[in-house]
Amino acid sequence: MTNDHEKSLREHLLELLRGGKAHAKFEDGIKGMPAKLRGVKPEKYPHSAWMLLEHMRIAQSDILEFSHDAKHVSPKWPEGYWPKADAPASAAEWDESVKRFRGDLKAMEELVANPKSDLFAKIPWGDGQTILREALLVADHNAYHLAQIVDVRRMLGAWEG
Repeated sequence: MTNDHEKSLREHLLELLRGGKAHAKFEDGIKGMPAKLRGVKPEKYPHSAWMLLEHMRIAQSDILEFSHDAKHVSPKWPEGYWPKADAPASAAEWDESVKRFRGDLKAMEELVANPKSDLFAKIPWGDGQTILREALLVADHNAYHLAQIVDVRRMLGAWEG
Protein backbone atom coordinates (compact mmCIF):
# COMPACT_ATOMS: atom_id res chain seq x y z
CA MET A 1 0.00 0.00 0.00
CA THR A 2 1.45 3.39 -0.92
CA ASN A 3 1.93 6.01 1.76
CA ASP A 4 -0.84 8.14 0.20
CA HIS A 5 -3.27 5.23 0.30
CA GLU A 6 -2.35 4.36 3.86
CA LYS A 7 -2.68 7.98 4.96
CA SER A 8 -6.06 8.20 3.26
CA LEU A 9 -7.25 4.98 4.93
CA ARG A 10 -6.18 6.26 8.35
CA GLU A 11 -8.02 9.55 7.75
CA HIS A 12 -11.18 7.71 6.71
CA LEU A 13 -11.00 5.46 9.77
CA LEU A 14 -10.58 8.46 12.06
CA GLU A 15 -13.55 10.15 10.44
CA LEU A 16 -15.62 7.01 10.96
CA LEU A 17 -14.55 6.69 14.60
CA ARG A 18 -15.44 10.32 15.29
CA GLY A 19 -18.85 10.06 13.62
CA GLY A 20 -20.87 12.95 12.35
CA LYS A 21 -21.03 12.15 8.65
CA ALA A 22 -23.68 9.43 8.32
CA HIS A 23 -24.86 9.58 11.95
CA ALA A 24 -24.75 11.68 15.09
CA LYS A 25 -21.51 12.21 16.95
CA PHE A 26 -21.17 10.85 20.47
CA GLU A 27 -21.21 14.37 21.88
CA ASP A 28 -24.50 15.10 20.11
CA GLY A 29 -26.09 11.96 21.52
CA ILE A 30 -25.29 12.72 25.16
CA LYS A 31 -25.33 16.51 25.17
CA GLY A 32 -28.06 17.87 27.39
CA MET A 33 -29.38 14.47 28.46
CA PRO A 34 -31.50 15.30 31.52
CA ALA A 35 -30.14 13.62 34.66
CA LYS A 36 -33.62 12.52 35.69
CA LEU A 37 -34.03 10.56 32.42
CA ARG A 38 -30.63 8.85 32.24
CA GLY A 39 -31.89 5.69 33.93
CA VAL A 40 -35.41 5.63 32.48
CA LYS A 41 -36.35 2.84 30.07
CA PRO A 42 -39.00 3.90 27.57
CA GLU A 43 -42.13 1.75 27.53
CA LYS A 44 -41.49 -1.61 25.83
CA TYR A 45 -37.81 -0.79 25.34
CA PRO A 46 -35.10 -2.86 27.05
CA HIS A 47 -32.49 -0.19 27.75
CA SER A 48 -32.03 3.20 29.37
CA ALA A 49 -29.55 5.78 28.09
CA TRP A 50 -27.31 4.84 31.04
CA MET A 51 -27.32 1.17 30.12
CA LEU A 52 -26.41 2.00 26.52
CA LEU A 53 -23.68 4.47 27.50
CA GLU A 54 -22.08 1.99 29.88
CA HIS A 55 -22.36 -0.83 27.34
CA MET A 56 -20.63 1.32 24.74
CA ARG A 57 -17.91 2.28 27.21
CA ILE A 58 -17.28 -1.29 28.38
CA ALA A 59 -17.22 -2.75 24.86
CA GLN A 60 -15.01 0.01 23.46
CA SER A 61 -12.59 -0.36 26.38
CA ASP A 62 -12.48 -4.12 25.85
CA ILE A 63 -11.73 -3.75 22.14
CA LEU A 64 -9.05 -1.11 22.78
CA GLU A 65 -7.35 -3.14 25.51
CA PHE A 66 -7.44 -6.30 23.38
CA SER A 67 -5.85 -4.34 20.52
CA HIS A 68 -2.68 -3.52 22.46
CA ASP A 69 -2.44 -5.76 25.53
CA ALA A 70 -1.76 -9.48 25.20
CA LYS A 71 -2.68 -10.01 28.86
CA HIS A 72 -6.10 -8.37 28.62
CA VAL A 73 -9.02 -10.56 29.67
CA SER A 74 -12.40 -9.65 28.21
CA PRO A 75 -15.48 -9.48 30.41
CA LYS A 76 -17.80 -12.48 30.48
CA TRP A 77 -20.42 -12.32 27.73
CA PRO A 78 -23.05 -10.95 27.95
CA GLU A 79 -23.32 -9.87 31.58
CA GLY A 80 -19.87 -8.32 31.74
CA TYR A 81 -20.73 -5.90 28.96
CA TRP A 82 -23.79 -4.35 30.58
CA PRO A 83 -24.21 -2.35 33.80
CA LYS A 84 -26.00 -3.98 36.71
CA ALA A 85 -28.33 -1.00 37.25
CA ASP A 86 -30.70 0.80 34.89
CA ALA A 87 -29.51 4.19 36.16
CA PRO A 88 -26.21 5.71 37.25
CA ALA A 89 -25.86 6.02 41.02
CA SER A 90 -25.07 9.73 40.62
CA ALA A 91 -24.36 12.46 38.11
CA ALA A 92 -20.68 11.88 38.88
CA GLU A 93 -20.97 8.24 37.76
CA TRP A 94 -22.54 9.35 34.44
CA ASP A 95 -19.81 11.97 34.00
CA GLU A 96 -17.07 9.41 34.74
CA SER A 97 -18.49 7.00 32.17
CA VAL A 98 -18.59 9.77 29.55
CA LYS A 99 -15.02 10.78 30.43
CA ARG A 100 -13.73 7.23 30.18
CA PHE A 101 -15.57 6.68 26.88
CA ARG A 102 -13.98 9.81 25.43
CA GLY A 103 -10.53 8.77 26.66
CA ASP A 104 -10.75 5.30 25.16
CA LEU A 105 -12.07 6.67 21.87
CA LYS A 106 -9.14 9.10 21.74
CA ALA A 107 -6.75 6.23 22.47
CA MET A 108 -8.25 4.19 19.60
CA GLU A 109 -7.93 7.22 17.33
CA GLU A 110 -4.27 7.57 18.34
CA LEU A 111 -3.64 3.89 17.64
CA VAL A 112 -5.16 4.25 14.16
CA ALA A 113 -3.36 7.54 13.43
CA ASN A 114 0.06 6.23 14.48
CA PRO A 115 2.01 5.34 11.31
CA LYS A 116 3.83 2.67 13.35
CA SER A 117 0.53 0.80 13.83
CA ASP A 118 0.29 -1.80 11.07
CA LEU A 119 -3.42 -1.74 10.35
CA PHE A 120 -3.26 -5.04 8.46
CA ALA A 121 -1.01 -7.15 10.69
CA LYS A 122 -2.75 -9.85 12.66
CA ILE A 123 -2.79 -9.13 16.37
CA PRO A 124 -0.47 -11.87 17.68
CA TRP A 125 -2.68 -12.87 20.64
CA GLY A 126 -5.89 -12.85 18.62
CA ASP A 127 -7.37 -15.29 16.18
CA GLY A 128 -7.09 -13.25 13.00
CA GLN A 129 -8.08 -9.75 14.18
CA THR A 130 -6.21 -6.68 12.95
CA ILE A 131 -6.11 -3.09 14.17
CA LEU A 132 -8.16 -2.21 11.07
CA ARG A 133 -10.84 -4.73 12.01
CA GLU A 134 -10.92 -3.57 15.65
CA ALA A 135 -11.20 0.11 14.66
CA LEU A 136 -14.07 -0.72 12.30
CA LEU A 137 -15.71 -2.75 15.06
CA VAL A 138 -15.51 0.18 17.49
CA ALA A 139 -16.96 2.59 14.92
CA ASP A 140 -19.77 0.22 13.98
CA HIS A 141 -20.66 -0.72 17.55
CA ASN A 142 -20.63 2.89 18.72
CA ALA A 143 -22.78 4.07 15.81
CA TYR A 144 -25.35 1.35 16.46
CA HIS A 145 -25.72 2.04 20.16
CA LEU A 146 -25.49 5.80 19.80
CA ALA A 147 -28.52 5.57 17.51
CA GLN A 148 -30.26 3.67 20.29
CA ILE A 149 -29.44 6.47 22.74
CA VAL A 150 -30.96 8.95 20.31
CA ASP A 151 -34.05 6.73 20.01
CA VAL A 152 -34.36 6.50 23.81
CA ARG A 153 -34.14 10.26 24.01
CA ARG A 154 -36.78 10.66 21.33
CA MET A 155 -39.15 8.26 23.12
CA LEU A 156 -38.61 10.18 26.36
CA GLY A 157 -39.13 13.57 24.70
CA ALA A 158 -35.54 14.62 25.35
CA TRP A 159 -34.18 14.93 21.80
CA GLU A 160 -34.19 18.09 19.75
CA GLY A 161 -31.98 16.90 16.90
